[in-house]
Amino acid sequence: KEDHFEIILIIKFLFWQFQELYFKNLSKRNKQIMEKNGNNRKLRVCVATCNRADYSKLAPIMFGIKTEPEFFELDVVVLGSHLIDDYGNTYRMIEQDDFDINTRLHTIVRGEDEAAMVESVGLALVKLPDVLNRLKPDIMIVHGDRFDALALATSAALMNIRILHIEGGEVSGTIDDSIRHAITKLAHYHVCCTRSAEQHLISMCEDHDRILLAGCPSYDKLLSAKNKDYMSIIRMWLGDDVKSKDYIVALQHPVTTDIKHSIKMFELTLDALISFNKRTLVLFPNIDAGSKEMVRVMRKKGIEHHPNFRAVKHVPFDQFIQLVAHAGCMIGNSSCGVREVGAFGTPVINLGTRQIGRETGENVLHVRDADTQDKILQALHLQFGKQYPCSKIYGDGNAVPRILKFLKSIDLQEPLQKKFCFPPVKENISQDIDHILETLSALAVDLGGTNLRVAIVSMKGEIVKKYTQFNPKTYEERINLILQMCVEAAAEAVKLNCRILGVGISTGGRVNPREGIVLHSTKLIQEWNSVDLRTPLSDTLHLPVWVDNDGNCAALAERKFGQGKGLENFVTLITGTGIGGGIIHQHELIHGSSFCAAELGHLVVSLDGPDCSCGSHGCIEAYASGMALQREAKKLHDEDLLLVEGMSVPKDEAVGALHLIQAAKLGNAKAQSILRTAGTALGLGVVNILHTMNPSLVILSGVLASHYIHIVKDIIRQQALSSVQDVDVVVSDLVDPALLGAASMVLDYTTRRIY
Repeated sequence: KEDHFEIILIIKFLFWQFQELYFKNLSKRNKQIMEKNGNNRKLRVCVATCNRADYSKLAPIMFGIKTEPEFFELDVVVLGSHLIDDYGNTYRMIEQDDFDINTRLHTIVRGEDEAAMVESVGLALVKLPDVLNRLKPDIMIVHGDRFDALALATSAALMNIRILHIEGGEVSGTIDDSIRHAITKLAHYHVCCTRSAEQHLISMCEDHDRILLAGCPSYDKLLSAKNKDYMSIIRMWLGDDVKSKDYIVALQHPVTTDIKHSIKMFELTLDALISFNKRTLVLFPNIDAGSKEMVRVMRKKGIEHHPNFRAVKHVPFDQFIQLVAHAGCMIGNSSCGVREVGAFGTPVINLGTRQIGRETGENVLHVRDADTQDKILQALHLQFGKQYPCSKIYGDGNAVPRILKFLKSIDLQEPLQKKFCFPPVKENISQDIDHILETLSALAVDLGGTNLRVAIVSMKGEIVKKYTQFNPKTYEERINLILQMCVEAAAEAVKLNCRILGVGISTGGRVNPREGIVLHSTKLIQEWNSVDLRTPLSDTLHLPVWVDNDGNCAALAERKFGQGKGLENFVTLITGTGIGGGIIHQHELIHGSSFCAAELGHLVVSLDGPDCSCGSHGCIEAYASGMALQREAKKLHDEDLLLVEGMSVPKDEAVGALHLIQAAKLGNAKAQSILRTAGTALGLGVVNILHTMNPSLVILSGVLASHYIHIVKDIIRQQALSSVQDVDVVVSDLVDPALLGAASMVLDYTTRRIY
């Protein structure tokens, strides 16, 4: 026992020694901070509060400052709706909290419309300079995103007073977002409440060293609120017969960017609450434009005299905490609903877009389009009476100590000028226009019947790099391969110093280019109907995406890079596996009313011709396409009439159109006859096009074009009207018209400047 007693004495002695040393060091450190700020002077802090909402966040900081008089001098400036009777004369609660109000500024121009808000900001800007010149604060604390706060921040910034902004970096709706971010740009120091808000501030190029992630100051009070006599508060505001969890708190403000809709939404909310038939505490809206109309709606519906409602201008924050903590539900669009109320797990119904970007706990049910009474009523039935886990998204109850420590660390000897932390920008290699044109590029995708190709295409039409894979047979494999190839190409483009402006896709079949959807595909590309190509590619690559039919893309390629460049009207005909085409009229591509224009391969040139893949007979495609020639070649081969001296077909090689062409060149009369018939059919189709469209040029594109050109010209001379016989027919000199056309959609629509 004696040994134990000696040990206890030693521990106590060491503890006293440690405590004495700690306070000595603390006193020394505090002295150093004060000396750093000049002449052992205290930090003079001005806290300006504009309304009941911002005071609930600023009050805990003010109490903290007041408890450390050896470090701080506090000046309190009150302005805005605090001083208006219609909004509860809430400056009185500041006096009740035993704060000396240094200055009262009447800055509100009544009218509660957009013009009144602007005039109020102007009036505040006129009055604040005299106050700030008299107080000469070292730092001004500004809260939030109200128009009054913008006037405070503007005045302080222009008068070289350091600004500490509370709750920067958050995202919500209405004009508040713009005001909040404007204050962020004016402020020198930032106290934010969530990790996301901190990241937003960093993204906005604010100095990381001047950002404090502290949590919301009001949570210091929320999480320590243990008023056991909450029932007396409930009875005082809602009546003696109301029980805990059996009433609603409603707080709704106007949305300044859509006042008319927000008033209608408030009307629907009141109708739903009347129908729901529960005791409800309704707080008057804030002073924003539209609030007067909302109050008229309340009075029109008799809310102030309705037995189920209690309408009040203001509730002291300590009591308001207890009311929302024990409510069956809170409804409206106040930030309090999505921020503070989460600390208690109270169910919340958030209406409209005013808080659309806020981080919320699972207790919040969002009704974005609160456009019917039934929708709001249904939300009340879903939420009322539930209990959710408590959320600490916005704070852990220790914000004020962090903020006070942050204030003490401010070095008043540091330059006042803000420094923005812009991300490093890669130095431009050249401002020469040719270099810029070379680096602007597009990702081009060509969905062929056999192959899937992706290419990086420069502004000049040069294929910088090309990737080719077999086109999978199923939808899922195909879409996954497209995404994979595009991601790889986009990554490679960075290494090649190519700036990708977007993605262009060329595919067979009928396409809705407005929505980027393949409506109906050719038989060559299976499982490719009603396919949205734009969305998955745009979501993956974060780039704009254009989609069109391969024939249209060929015409676009000729317009930008080929023989159609500068022409007002021309037609392109693709002669490949199938027959397609595109029409340029008055410099624009023709799509038609149902996106079916330029199906040139399905012009009928014979009523009793061979079957076509479209289900008709005698189409150009049934005669002159690669599939048609392959069919005829196979017939000849089966009858041993294809091969002539000097040619052979290996056993493992399928007979195709090229074998037929080879046989014709070597003198096979049957093959020559088939090619002549095919060329005649194509020529008749071109004659029909000349008589219908009267273009200035016809461009034959594709692997078979050079074999048909002379026959087509002969048919035009024989069959066409004399007025169109002079129209030139040429073979395209583009190597990859589908890829170049897909790229041209991107390059034309994203770069409107003409060099």
